[in-house]
Amino acid sequence: MSTQLEMKKISIEFPGVKALSEVDFSVQSGTAHAVVGANGAGKSTLMKVLSGAHAHYTGEIFLDGKKQDIRSPKAAQEQGIQIVYQEVDTALIPYLTVGENVMLNDTVQNMGKKQMVHWKELHRKATYILAEMKIGVSSKKLVRDLTLAEKQMVLIARAVSTECKFLILDEPTAPLSYTETTELFRIVNELKQRGVGIIFISHRLPEIFEICEEITIMRNGKSVACREVADITQNEVVEGMLGKTMDEQFPVVNAAIGEVVLEVKGLSDAEKVKNVSLHLKAGEIVGLAGLVGAGKTELCKTLFGHTAITTGEVVMNGRKLSLKTPHHAVKSGLALVPEERRKEGILVQESVATNLTAASIGKFSKIFSFVDRKAEKKKAKELITSLGIKTPSEEAKVENLSGGNQQKVAIGKWLIADADVYIFDEPTKGVDVGAKKDIFELIAQLARNGKAIIYASSELSEIMGITNRTYVLYGGKTVIELETSKTNEEELLFYSTGGK
Repeated sequence: MSTQLEMKKISIEFPGVKALSEVDFSVQSGTAHAVVGANGAGKSTLMKVLSGAHAHYTGEIFLDGKKQDIRSPKAAQEQGIQIVYQEVDTALIPYLTVGENVMLNDTVQNMGKKQMVHWKELHRKATYILAEMKIGVSSKKLVRDLTLAEKQMVLIARAVSTECKFLILDEPTAPLSYTETTELFRIVNELKQRGVGIIFISHRLPEIFEICEEITIMRNGKSVACREVADITQNEVVEGMLGKTMDEQFPVVNAAIGEVVLEVKGLSDAEKVKNVSLHLKAGEIVGLAGLVGAGKTELCKTLFGHTAITTGEVVMNGRKLSLKTPHHAVKSGLALVPEERRKEGILVQESVATNLTAASIGKFSKIFSFVDRKAEKKKAKELITSLGIKTPSEEAKVENLSGGNQQKVAIGKWLIADADVYIFDEPTKGVDVGAKKDIFELIAQLARNGKAIIYASSELSEIMGITNRTYVLYGGKTVIELETSKTNEEELLFYSTGGK
């Protein structure tokens, strides 16, 4: 028997921002319904209302015509509504095992009932759920030792471990490889056959057209269209999201290529990076292509002093660097915009101004190390304007900004620092098409200013669209160097999957 979920005239405000304005939304069990929109359109906020994370909304929620008062996550879960958030590390407990995290909802429900936790039974149940989903991770492994992709799958396993009528997936494929995405879609299709309704938030339109039956387009806190996927094109979706036609996504860089700035010779770390060699010239955008788990993130972190170098060397402008810590990297003229922006790239509890000046606070320090707040505020305002950061003010907390605007803040802080080499690790992850274009233009402008840029991404279309040369990584090694204009996505994928 199918179940109809309806949200009617949902509105919600935050300080200085009306996030949702009388939004209607509905989904039928056994189907997948996509929710799309530019960053800040309100799609994640709408789903947080549905999952009980925001209680101060106005409007009504119905299940099969019966009004439900969902004002807490517990109330949502009691109605069979589960959510898997995009930022996986905020939803998992790293020092607990996979099994304990998978069965966390069940354990919490039984708290206070004076009953012992049967660990053997807990791991047996968790192992069964993981096996059913074909997730090859031991239930006794600690979550902190998992890859980003594995953490995502553990969260999905947790969501379906209890009775689930509607499952909200917020950017579920962002950390997944092609193979893992295919496996996720198998699971989604199985859940649909079991009668589970899937609400799918994603910026990857081809995936939406593959897995979903319906699509709701949001813009500026409102629902502007609800269509059958079969009756709409990807271009029409983009135009609905932006409220205008979409111009060419990738800018023409036209940067003058200078001398070699950075040389990496036989670089290895203790785990993933193995004998990597590459070079980078001023004004050049060099791609690091590869699937999830190829070693791109690990290489970026090693170059930034986050991970210890075991063999090899890094030479910058003819001088060998000692990259023992990120502090040494920054002092040497390196900047990193990391993949996990909320965990490593921004201070979510701090203001936009504090984040933008964090990497160069010395420039705003007066005598006796007091920070010149007036100068800090002025510079922050300039960057907010030039980068197009959508925020009520420079004093707004970064955690309240959309993903695309958070990413602009993560990039903006390094513009003040004025580094020589910029390392971007999956910079468009979880970012809408409009914000992506802004980020590409920022990177192009850095290249025009003579900066050397490393662009690491598993999105091969982005590698093709923005880079001059590309190194393909596989198994932690650089397997080939290609001139981007003389290759294609098929060849990049061939080498990314171990082709020789």
